[in-house]
Amino acid sequence: MTLVSRPTTAFAALTVLSVLWAVPLAAEDVAAPPSAPAATTPAVTPSAPAAATPASPAATPAQDKPDEKVSLSTPDINLTPEEKAEKESRKACKADICSAFRGRQATGGDISCNVVKSWRKEQLSKLVGKMKVSWPYGPVRCTSKVMLKRAELIKAMTDDKLELQLDKHSVACVVEREKEDPTTITFDFSPKVTFEKGKATKAKINWGKVEAPTLVKGALWTATAADNTINLLSGTLIEDINDFIDKKCDEVKDEWSK
Repeated sequence: MTLVSRPTTAFAALTVLSVLWAVPLAAEDVAAPPSAPAATTPAVTPSAPAAATPASPAATPAQDKPDEKVSLSTPDINLTPEEKAEKESRKACKADICSAFRGRQATGGDISCNVVKSWRKEQLSKLVGKMKVSWPYGPVRCTSKVMLKRAELIKAMTDDKLELQLDKHSVACVVEREKEDPTTITFDFSPKVTFEKGKATKAKINWGKVEAPTLVKGALWTATAADNTINLLSGTLIEDINDFIDKKCDEVKDEWSK
């Protein structure tokens, strides 16, 4: 069981981290699932499907329909007071980033803001479920400090081609568990993104240090080391960055276009 479940858990961890990495850059929600809130939903014991092997996960998402978008947010009508406060606190940071990407406003200092984002268990289960694995834990709450150089974001939109190396970012996540105390996971990453004519065309997360309880850390180390080597998540990152610049910035255009 251990030999089979370890790569399955590692891939689930990599899939989740691939979304959590976007907290400092995107700092906002995507399309919401219809399920009702259930932050205390009991954890489901992970299964070990025979098809889940380290070599096969990268091809799995391509089997889904192109218009299916994994959802990690909740409709406003279902947001808890805490979730509403989180979302509002991210709005100003999002507008500041968009003022550089889309408004190309050179005035003002570099972008620096704290971001907090929570994910319910059912949101994470839906995410990793598309990869034919399960999420064995509970809700997750992550915090990170955004640090972006305004001039570099503007150049990414105006230069014919630019390789943008972002500063190291750190994320701390509290993971709820059913029968044990919550555990904390921290990880660093230094994304590198290539822009051509205002669009992201290449991207790599460049995972750094990972700190977590022993069993969880083993899975995370396996997952992040694999991504650093073969860049499994490049396509996902490119799509998320371009979606943020286009659609997400449109959502706060009144704020950054003033």
